[in-house]
Amino acid sequence: MSAGSVAVVVTEDMGIPTWDLYELSIPCTVFGKPQPDLADPWYDLRLCGTGGGGQDGPPVEFGLALRTPYGLDDLVGADTVIVPSVPDPCVEDGRPLPQGLVSALRRAHDAGARMVSLCTGAFALAEAGLLDGRRATAHWMHTAQLAERYPKVRVDDSVLYVDDGDVLTSAGLTAGLDLCLHLVRRDLGAHVANQLARRMVVPAHRPGGQAQFIDLSVPAADDKGLGPVLDWARARLDQPLTVEDLAQRAVMSQRTFYRRLQAATGTTPLQWLLNQRLGLAQGLLESTDLPIEKIGELSGLGTANNLRHHFIKQVGVSPSDYRRAFPQAAPESSPAP
Repeated sequence: MSAGSVAVVVTEDMGIPTWDLYELSIPCTVFGKPQPDLADPWYDLRLCGTGGGGQDGPPVEFGLALRTPYGLDDLVGADTVIVPSVPDPCVEDGRPLPQGLVSALRRAHDAGARMVSLCTGAFALAEAGLLDGRRATAHWMHTAQLAERYPKVRVDDSVLYVDDGDVLTSAGLTAGLDLCLHLVRRDLGAHVANQLARRMVVPAHRPGGQAQFIDLSVPAADDKGLGPVLDWARARLDQPLTVEDLAQRAVMSQRTFYRRLQAATGTTPLQWLLNQRLGLAQGLLESTDLPIEKIGELSGLGTANNLRHHFIKQVGVSPSDYRRAFPQAAPESSPAP
């Protein structure tokens, strides 16, 4: 399955504050560096400046500048268009967005592009009318302004990102990374997304419905921390595991373990186990020809019906449909992990 082309908007006419530079760096890191051992070809990334192609790039704090040969016209024809953020005056002061940008976003969407916003980039998609009647999100500091300015948008400030098919939006900062990895997972499968996340030293998958308001501090990785017990659990996903089992392994009370895991991952122990098992099932569906019943058993989800129930609820498609969507891996029967 082809990764496709990704066009990233750079709003160069108003400059890029340091805060937004992080959001710009995310798609560059995820989609811009070839990963031939994971997928070849990788994504074709272009930075498209609002000032037109071939211009000296926008000023960035700390003496940095960007230069790109691509302009807004190059958004049309891209498979995916990403708006990392918009300048602060457009959010805080209601300053109009460049009409050239708004028009280009509409044309790109009409041409069939998948439209994506990170953080305040949602304001640009909303201004183009692409979020009307849709559920969308942005950084929680700006969702009230987004809802007030664009009442046709169903703003949800409680999630990391929203996947509405051909239009996707994320909260700010690290939530943008979650959404970009989600796109890789959609395009190239769970195995590729998980390996890429591992190289970036970030969690492989945080579901979009996870709350924005979480403490992402990671416990110390000593013998009494969570790292060893989570690795232990991942190696035994095919076995019955309870919160009591994990807490005992971590030498903690169940209440302490629950609190520590939620602080570190933003999710409950049972939801963490479900996410890990679904991730294992995705990998097995992509890389083996094992029967659905066997994959349910190996992933710890039990029967084929139970696997199907959780897969449709969390992933959005049935296990069989998911397997058909990723035929690039040569089927190969595999022993139990």
